[in-house]
Amino acid sequence: MRDSTPPHHPRPNRLRRLQGIVAMAEFNNFNTDFFQSSYSIDDQGQSTYDYNAAGDPFQNRQYDSHTQQPGYFYPTGSQQPYTGQIYQPTPTFTPSSPQSVYGNSFEDEAPLLEELGINFDHIWQKTLTVLHPLKAADGTIMNETDLAGPMVFCLAFGATLLLVGKIQFGYVYGISAIGCLGMYCLLNLMSMTGVSFGCVASVLGYCLLPMIILSSFAVIFSLQGMLGVIIAAMIIGWCSLSASKIFISALAMEGQQLLVAYPCALLYGVFALISVF
Repeated sequence: MRDSTPPHHPRPNRLRRLQGIVAMAEFNNFNTDFFQSSYSIDDQGQSTYDYNAAGDPFQNRQYDSHTQQPGYFYPTGSQQPYTGQIYQPTPTFTPSSPQSVYGNSFEDEAPLLEELGINFDHIWQKTLTVLHPLKAADGTIMNETDLAGPMVFCLAFGATLLLVGKIQFGYVYGISAIGCLGMYCLLNLMSMTGVSFGCVASVLGYCLLPMIILSSFAVIFSLQGMLGVIIAAMIIGWCSLSASKIFISALAMEGQQLLVAYPCALLYGVFALISVF
């Protein structure tokens, strides 16, 4: 007769406990092996790294142009060590003082009138040359482009006409510009060296000085008579003779003074008509 009692088996809970104990023992052994090291704090001060002995890792490394990627820095050659001190950079630029750049003083600079091209000595010599028609003219001085004197003489001529009641500033400047342009073309055709427009304007403006005397006479008495015609003719001859003398000496046009004086007389004759009438 068989026994109906089932066989005895260990409980599942007891097996799980045994498995957990075994796993914990293995984990403790693993931690002990992992944290074991021969490192000591006393060795920290003795362990140093010699960079010179190690050498530059990029010194002997060669980079192929096909393997280089854009956006990355590839060192070439040996790198120089930094010999300066921290927060104390080596001075490479020494600023200079303003005096060494602009000069020691303002005495070395040219005068303002000389920079503007205004020379009172030359203006006075040109004025004396116009006032003395028979005096020889200096060609080096007359060949300069000086418009300060002509502008003053044009203003003086217009001011004397204004005293008589004639507001003719526009006619004075307009006729002067047209006359200078005509004489510029004529003298370039007649002379071998040629002349500049500024030189022509300067000479014709300086020779306008006798015309100021004529307009000043019109303030004192009327020039609409025989006396006025004679004075106007003399002033026209004076202006044209002075202008032609200066042009001949400046342009080396010997024997052509009468040819140059004729168009000058026509130009100054227009100014005389403005003064008389």
